[in-house]
Amino acid sequence: MHAAPGKGSYGPLVPAADLRDGAMRMSLPDGFHYRSFSPAGAMMSDGNLVPLAHDGMGVFNTRDGKFRLVRNHEDRNAPGAGTLAVDGNAYDRKGGGTTTLVVNPFTRELERDFISLSGTTVNCAGGVTPWNSWITCEETNVGPTPGGWQKQHGYCFDVPADANGTVPAIAIPEMGRFSHEAIAVDPDTWIVYETEDNGSNSGFYRFLPATPGVLIDGGQLEMMAIDAAFNYDTRSGQTVGTQLPVSWVPIANPNPPGTSSTAVYSQGRALGGARFGRLEGCWYGSGAIYFVSTNGGNAGAGQVWEFRPEGDGGTLTLIFESGGAAQLDAPDNIAVSPQNGLLLCEDGGGNQYLRGLTLGGEIFDFALNLESDSEWAGATFAVADPSWNDRKVRGDNRPVGNRWERVTLFVNRQGATGGPTPPAPGQEGLTFAIWGPWGNGAL
Repeated sequence: MHAAPGKGSYGPLVPAADLRDGAMRMSLPDGFHYRSFSPAGAMMSDGNLVPLAHDGMGVFNTRDGKFRLVRNHEDRNAPGAGTLAVDGNAYDRKGGGTTTLVVNPFTRELERDFISLSGTTVNCAGGVTPWNSWITCEETNVGPTPGGWQKQHGYCFDVPADANGTVPAIAIPEMGRFSHEAIAVDPDTWIVYETEDNGSNSGFYRFLPATPGVLIDGGQLEMMAIDAAFNYDTRSGQTVGTQLPVSWVPIANPNPPGTSSTAVYSQGRALGGARFGRLEGCWYGSGAIYFVSTNGGNAGAGQVWEFRPEGDGGTLTLIFESGGAAQLDAPDNIAVSPQNGLLLCEDGGGNQYLRGLTLGGEIFDFALNLESDSEWAGATFAVADPSWNDRKVRGDNRPVGNRWERVTLFVNRQGATGGPTPPAPGQEGLTFAIWGPWGNGAL
């Protein structure tokens, strides 16, 4: 069922025109507006084409008052056939990576964009850090192979948000070599939490860096275990609201060679680690780490978990489980809103929705993709610096006074993940800025 007005919902969805060109690309609640930019295949400021497969994304405020987006590209083309250019800073051959976009916080228009990381592959999600960077994660463990990838993949890479060009791509092997999805950093401890997207063989991990904020200095990777049972299975038979005390088991070899998809996971399972189904999005908020199991639950339609750290352990709680696709269909990326609501990006079949979720467990529709069946990805909320209110104006020259007018949701339509650039019309990845009366609902 869907949330009724007053329980988080902003009301029924209605088709809305893209302020860039008037196309009807999504439905939104009344009063909300959006603008798209940076379609795959367009020319960027650095002379390269916008890559394929817009995916995970984080937003940062800058000293000049602009928003900076660092965006993943889950390019799944063969080695050397990807859309990200390779230079002396690349990790491997042409493949995936990240782009950085500079956006005006009031007009919501793109001002500059460029490649910020290249030579990686299948960059799915990641997460923002307290040290002003985006950690991008490879959702694969391919290579090296004759005539293919020249290096091992399956790593995390730290991309500074303030970089003005392509940064050196330095893998962080101690964070694990597996099918990464996303990360979230606890701002109090700077411990990094990681999700694994490998079907039924997925774990939830934490990385304790030897030097907080300098991940390449190494550290200890650990996998979550549930105290109640050795090898606890979270995929079904769970009860919303039940608190499960947890502990952590060490991963002795976080960087195994070869192409086994379970080499890291199996180490944690041997010590009692918990099993999850396809862990994907991960985000910090309200003192907790929220993460998503895309096909967990009795209906196989998705679960949303909350982990609250405490000392060297903590508590895991299921806060929502989908009863079927009509309610929530295969949640993927997740973001915590300024009002501490949760926004879920669907990656299911048929219609693709953005769904809102209150921390009290009420779910509601927020947006519908009208143009394609491509998944939503990379949701991230930005709040313009209020100190710029008296010095900056919107495109229509009226001052920005309402606090909700400073809030923008950025989100991606992923588009094609392989093939030529640009892809077929309607199948190109796009980034959207969405704004409106946020105070009327839970986001």
